[in-house]
Amino acid sequence: MRQPDPTVPRPPAPADGPALDGLIRELAYTAGAVTRLGPTGERPLHGTTLYLADCSLDTRFGVFRAYIFQDVINKSYIIALAHGDIAGAPMLYTRVHSSCVTSETLRGCDCDCVQQLEGAFQVIARKGNGILFYLMQEGRGVGYVAKARDRMLVQASHDRLSTFQAYRVMGLRKDYRQYENISHICHLLGIKAPFIVLTNNPDKVAALRSQGLAVAGTEALEFAPSPFNLAYLTSKADAGHILVHPEQSTLRQALPPEPVVPFKPHALPDAQRFIYSAAYYLPVKPVDDDILLTDAQFAQLGRQPGLERLMAGPAPLVLGYEAIRDNRYLVRVDPDRLAAHGREHPDDAAADLLRTPYWFQVHVYYDVVTSQECVVLTHGRPRPHDVPVVRLQSESLFNRFPLRSVENRDRFKSAVKHIVTYGVGCVLLLYYDGRGAGFGAYATDLMLTEQGLADSSDAAYRRIGVGYDSRDYDASMRLVKHHYPSGKIQMVMNSPESLVKKKEYADALNEHQIDVEKWIFLDESAVAG
Repeated sequence: MRQPDPTVPRPPAPADGPALDGLIRELAYTAGAVTRLGPTGERPLHGTTLYLADCSLDTRFGVFRAYIFQDVINKSYIIALAHGDIAGAPMLYTRVHSSCVTSETLRGCDCDCVQQLEGAFQVIARKGNGILFYLMQEGRGVGYVAKARDRMLVQASHDRLSTFQAYRVMGLRKDYRQYENISHICHLLGIKAPFIVLTNNPDKVAALRSQGLAVAGTEALEFAPSPFNLAYLTSKADAGHILVHPEQSTLRQALPPEPVVPFKPHALPDAQRFIYSAAYYLPVKPVDDDILLTDAQFAQLGRQPGLERLMAGPAPLVLGYEAIRDNRYLVRVDPDRLAAHGREHPDDAAADLLRTPYWFQVHVYYDVVTSQECVVLTHGRPRPHDVPVVRLQSESLFNRFPLRSVENRDRFKSAVKHIVTYGVGCVLLLYYDGRGAGFGAYATDLMLTEQGLADSSDAAYRRIGVGYDSRDYDASMRLVKHHYPSGKIQMVMNSPESLVKKKEYADALNEHQIDVEKWIFLDESAVAG
């Protein structure tokens, strides 16, 4: 018999019970592991949920702690926004909120999502202890491509199809959301208290209980409907949401400004990476309370009830107006006074000013290279002599929340105002954060600078290991050229300094032969010719 070679290491003997238990304990994370980390490089993982970073968020309702997680299977982010004592409180007011890019980033008013989001922040802050789980599950988990096709079908049907019927037409269930990450996060944050869930949806309560989470009760988050979301809220009520306002409303549902013609997804002939998936109209909240009126609408306002009367007295409803390009007008209103006037005089045509949005057409593309949606908002139809106003708007997930400082959101509003004032233009929304490096990198940057481990974002990015700018400007310029093939535009940017830093930006403009006839710099509040 051949003897074993004594120089070759033997495999270890099977671990006994105590040693195996120790190995398991070494790999597992106990309850509250994330809150005990301090400034370390450790990133706890429980189930499929990986902790990435945490930082402080100063909101209009107080300071919240944002804990950022990511599912290692589907790669979606989950943000847990904690307020007060989440580990020791006897009860936590809790909101499980699914993302809505149209209302939370693009200022759309065809749903109630942003109202529920900000309402939940307010309730949690008032109660003192609570947590809001923000999940990237657009369109009840189907993503923005399917959600946009739903909106396209509903608008094409003149609201004869509900949103849930449109889902069935497309072969979809009414809801694809999953909430398993929430129980993982509760473990990592050491949350054991029962929840008072801020929701109108009984299905969310059932989903939390199915994970073994204790739900002590619910509180509704309902808001009065508008002409733009009445049909949507009615369909939610019909689907089992606890809503009373839609049935009681006497409003008429507002229809898009032009007919919507549905189409099948198809690749762009000049850029096959983009699959054109949907187009529909989005009513966007006016900026600075400036209502956009056509010449005919302005003339009607002057006749009834009389523009002079609306501007008269110590508490005028209309604060002023400005004639703008192409026989249009921006009429500045006092929304609180006008709303009160509308309640007292519901038949007065002046109340319609509050129901007059900026209409943008949303174009949604699926990018086969990045597996992400690309969103383009267009306003107006360019004529041969027009020079459209264009903005590349980088997404900021934190700016979806009611922060005290919303620089990115303010820049978006300014860009929208420039486009509406000129009359023709578009916004391209660039996903996600971190100058293209992703939301995880952006959150890590904030954590490193907050902990004093980096003295600036540039230093943090060097520690993370990414360059200054990772955005795909080539892809963006292809979409700009697709919408405006003449190649002549006005470009909206933050500042001249940001243009100097972005060599790739200028290179992409030159590569696609896009001629910028005018630069509009937002941070300087000036227009450069």
